[in-house]
Amino acid sequence: MLTSRHDRRTFVRSTAAVGAALSLPAFKTLAATNSLGPNDQIGVGIIGAGWRGGELFKDIVKTAGVKILAVADTDVKLAEELAGKCGATPYQDLRKIIDNPNIHAVFIATCNHWHCLAAIWAMQAGKDVYVEKPLSHTQWEGQQVVNAARKYNRIVQVGTQQRSDPMQAELKKFLHDDKALGNIQYAQANRLGVRKPIGKRTEALPIPKEVNFDLWVGPAAKEPILRDKLHYDWHWNYNTGNGEMGNWGVHVLDDVRNVAYRDSASLPSSVVTVAGRVAWNDAGNTPNVHYAIYETDTFPTLIALSNLADKKDGSGSWDSKAGRPASGPGSGYVVACEGGYLLGQRQNATAMDLKGKTIRKFKGGEIVKLHIQNFFDAMRSRRAEDLNAEAQTGHHSTGWCNLANVGYQASTTFDADQLTSIGSHIEVWPKLVAELKSQLAPLDVNVSQLRVSPKLRHDPKTELFVGDHAALANGFLKRSYRSGFEVPEIA
Repeated sequence: MLTSRHDRRTFVRSTAAVGAALSLPAFKTLAATNSLGPNDQIGVGIIGAGWRGGELFKDIVKTAGVKILAVADTDVKLAEELAGKCGATPYQDLRKIIDNPNIHAVFIATCNHWHCLAAIWAMQAGKDVYVEKPLSHTQWEGQQVVNAARKYNRIVQVGTQQRSDPMQAELKKFLHDDKALGNIQYAQANRLGVRKPIGKRTEALPIPKEVNFDLWVGPAAKEPILRDKLHYDWHWNYNTGNGEMGNWGVHVLDDVRNVAYRDSASLPSSVVTVAGRVAWNDAGNTPNVHYAIYETDTFPTLIALSNLADKKDGSGSWDSKAGRPASGPGSGYVVACEGGYLLGQRQNATAMDLKGKTIRKFKGGEIVKLHIQNFFDAMRSRRAEDLNAEAQTGHHSTGWCNLANVGYQASTTFDADQLTSIGSHIEVWPKLVAELKSQLAPLDVNVSQLRVSPKLRHDPKTELFVGDHAALANGFLKRSYRSGFEVPEIA
């Protein structure tokens, strides 16, 4: 489980101790340069053979100069099925892939709690890494991946594939160089997608015989599974996942960082959250409603996230106008400017004036294919700067999600005064709160059932919280690891 409370001094001291005490597996190390000529075949191993691993497989297998040699999954049946599609070798233990000297690159599509440890082990073995989003389960371990990429001179791409869409460059030119809509006032990211409860068992879920559960748990706490399914629904438990904030939130917040800020805001200077798991009685403990305000040195960003339906019968999804002439994308973002709005989402965007009249439309490309090709191109050039979503970029975008999750984890109660005051200086916030209240009402949920966090001030340079409530919040930046699966501190 995540540690809950300790002061900054204890936090720093405990993180340093991990590195000193760690004993890592002895992987066979490839040459430090891992040099590849333009005609050399790249050997690939896929770690994680579930839905996402299968989706990556489709584009990897069609890439010229690349061969999938092995697939690993703690559910060996999944590994065998995916490996069988291309004649690769299936494994249950990811360390078999990491230890294979013929594999130059690993694609990591595991549960979130495995991302960082698998990536670091692979880099220590001399391999380049494509790791799915969110990069990290907690903020501290994400920084260790960045440190490892530098120390071991590895190419590390994070799976925020929209970064490879040529449309993004057009959007940035439109907003910043042409200033077609004037100065930016705020950005709002949305993830308003309906999901269902994951069930709630009184007895532990029986683990299928084909699953190595100890290895599946890995760095996490070994707890009984009290939901109905082992796979995928791990997203909605903080022991193994990051909730919808880390699942889809990272995509839309990464778009905001890229398009609206042009990456000038690495991490926010403060975060406040309003969140809860309401309307459902299930085994999940991540929010199904999660709103946040982020402050930066320039303009604020808000995020509206909900997995709830619009009606009791489970139909309809939420939307958000918040006083604007048109609803923002359900999975996307709005950049509000002096002269209009940019409504962006995966592979398309629309610019409109203040009255809602369309000014321009944008169309995107084949983002997964392009993102994977970008990774392989950077492997051959050995230039990390060629990557569209290098480890540092992915770490920062994931960080916005991690900090919003800290806001929820560090909060305990609802405070009506806090709810209205936290965004009183942001004109759109009261409108967003009004929408939230009206959308909860048909589900017989009162906004008072949510939790409001204190305003948590954050230092983007140290990646630590500062000021009031810092000791509490910093306690959620790093988790406790099981023996043998500790994420190492990389100096």
